[in-house]
Amino acid sequence: MSQWKRIQQLEIRHLEHVDYLYDDNFPMDIRQGLASWIEAQDWELASNDDSVAAVMFSNLLTQMEKVRSQEQNFLQRHNMKIIHQQLQVKYASNPAVMARVICSCLKEEQRILESACMQEQGPLEKSLQNSVALERQKNIDNRVALIRGSVQLMDQAVKFIEDMQDDFDFRYKTLQSRDQAERNSDHMKQEVTRLQEMLNRLDFKRKEVLSKMDIVVKEIDDVMNSQLYPELQDWKRRQQITAIGGPQLVGIEQLQNWFTLTVQSLFQIKRQLDKLGELVLKVTYESDPIPLQKPQMEDKLKYLIYHLIKSSFVVEKQPCMPTHPQKPLIIKTGVQFTTKVRLLVKLPEVDYQLKVKTTFDKDLPPGRVRQFFILTNNTKVMDIEDYSNGCLSVEFRHLQLKEKKYINGTKGNEGLLSVTEELHSLSFEACFTVQGLTIDLETCSLPLVVISNVSQLPGGWASVMWYNLLTDEPKNLTFFANPPRANWTQLSEVLSWQFSVQAGRGLDKDQLTMLGEKLLGHHVSCSDFQVSWSKFSKENIPGKSFSFWMWLDSILELIKKHLLPVWSENYIMGFVSKETERTLLKDKDPGTFLLRFSESHLGGITFTWVDRGDNGEVKFNSVEPYTKSRLSALPFADIIRDYKVISDGVVPENPLKFLYPNIPKDEAFGRLYNSQPSKAYPYIPSTLIPISELRSNSSSSCSVISTPPPSQSPEPPMTPGEFNMLNEHLCFDIDSMTSPYSD
Repeated sequence: MSQWKRIQQLEIRHLEHVDYLYDDNFPMDIRQGLASWIEAQDWELASNDDSVAAVMFSNLLTQMEKVRSQEQNFLQRHNMKIIHQQLQVKYASNPAVMARVICSCLKEEQRILESACMQEQGPLEKSLQNSVALERQKNIDNRVALIRGSVQLMDQAVKFIEDMQDDFDFRYKTLQSRDQAERNSDHMKQEVTRLQEMLNRLDFKRKEVLSKMDIVVKEIDDVMNSQLYPELQDWKRRQQITAIGGPQLVGIEQLQNWFTLTVQSLFQIKRQLDKLGELVLKVTYESDPIPLQKPQMEDKLKYLIYHLIKSSFVVEKQPCMPTHPQKPLIIKTGVQFTTKVRLLVKLPEVDYQLKVKTTFDKDLPPGRVRQFFILTNNTKVMDIEDYSNGCLSVEFRHLQLKEKKYINGTKGNEGLLSVTEELHSLSFEACFTVQGLTIDLETCSLPLVVISNVSQLPGGWASVMWYNLLTDEPKNLTFFANPPRANWTQLSEVLSWQFSVQAGRGLDKDQLTMLGEKLLGHHVSCSDFQVSWSKFSKENIPGKSFSFWMWLDSILELIKKHLLPVWSENYIMGFVSKETERTLLKDKDPGTFLLRFSESHLGGITFTWVDRGDNGEVKFNSVEPYTKSRLSALPFADIIRDYKVISDGVVPENPLKFLYPNIPKDEAFGRLYNSQPSKAYPYIPSTLIPISELRSNSSSSCSVISTPPPSQSPEPPMTPGEFNMLNEHLCFDIDSMTSPYSD
């Protein structure tokens, strides 16, 4: 079943989140009409390759034309034509943007499906996806729309005052042109009375429109402070969560719409106030409300405009190295990284030669020794983005950092904090004038970790996760001087996200429970336990030479590079203790096995199977963990297919029969086997056969079976026929080594 069909079967509360994903940037009509085709494309590849994106954009338009030509409904054909034209305008010059939009929507759909299938969402995801937030956003939509309507009505009111004043001015000047004798006539006295009445009505209308302006300005002030600014902070918080693997960030277009409509209302009121000021030059009188109230209201408008525009200058894309798109906020010296800033208001009056300057480590904490500077051009001009409804933005794609050298020629030392605990920031500055108001813009990235070697990447990512999980402060560069503890419930959710983003499938409740027990201890309640930064990332696991995070990160790398097909099928139980493993297997048929990650190796996977002795005694056999060096030579599914055990000269056999709980091995792994013969050379294909020796003198009910490393295999590898022949005619013995590991 396609992803889109599964989406349509969700409950209404989940569909509300889906509805929030689609707007003019990627209309739902296209998602519906081209569902299968869209899901068959590699949008992630296109988002990082302009040439691929251009081809896919062209193909998308072709597919749309095809669907439109087959559509029977006239209205639908018309809508598809309009959407076709809009997409051409938005993305023709930059199709990679379209690919990123579609890729983001598809990923968020997957996350919504995952969360719908889970019995319970994590607390962080619950806080980001709830009906209360949707209701709040609808309320802002309504308030902003009401403000716009009120401002439009005030335009009419000011025009009415202008017409009334023109009429008064004409009558007044006509009266003034009469000679003295005529002025004393009864007719003239009536005219004077009529003018006084007109002036009274004019005064009333001036006071009325100023009163309405005051009410609307106060309403705008309230919307800005009680809703727009909190929504902006909420978006920034969600950006933090997205950076560490949380739900895809959406809502910036909606924010831009609110900010733009609000600032347009403020500018429109300012123009109305300026118009009233012009009217005063023609007609004024004692106690005229305009000269009395206009200066104060102008100051209030300038204040609101200044702060609204200033707050709308945001980092849309946090700094990230293209080589590690799933680990933003980590920068390696000498490696290019990208970032993007955006102004959330559309201001047609602005001079578009708006230059943005970047500065690294503008405000370093006292005592910081390591310092860096931007090696490449750090100034660019903001451009208008057609696909984002005309907002101003600028993307820096080729920034590089270099560490400063000192007079003695040496680089700075690390000080009290490790390299990956030192936080840095990238600042952005700009200045422009709009309608006589000069506005200084300034914003900064989330705190960054700067590394000089890729071996520091795991530690750097631990710091990025810890910071963005535990604080919403935008620039606390001394955070790790005294890092707070993390609640295990929230931390476990973030750890699951790492597997979801990097390996395609998150962790279930049982797997997270095992991780909690490993980190916190078997007798500790994991639900509300506080985890220290040191215990998570710095202290070694008891009896091991690595920390909890280094162990977990090595497993992630192993999955990404060598186990992804098996992991994606949910065949790896993964995080299960040896005690639980035996409990699960003891009552199963002989040959039933399960796959779990090694607790004693960095980046190792093992399998354990159950067997029974002649007396019915249950035995558990575990193979020495396979690490990346061995999995590079042979796919893991092939290892399971071809695995053999030699015992007391008995013909080698594969002891693995059923994947836990009772799935026949070939049924589970059959389509993952690498059965393609080599076509490059006319040779008989050979197969690497993983073999272990089970020693007969082992009296333990749980055996650890060692296998020779790849370097001890015959060269070239034997074919299965050669192996059988040798085993039949030769006294075949395989060198083995005693495993020092407990699993």
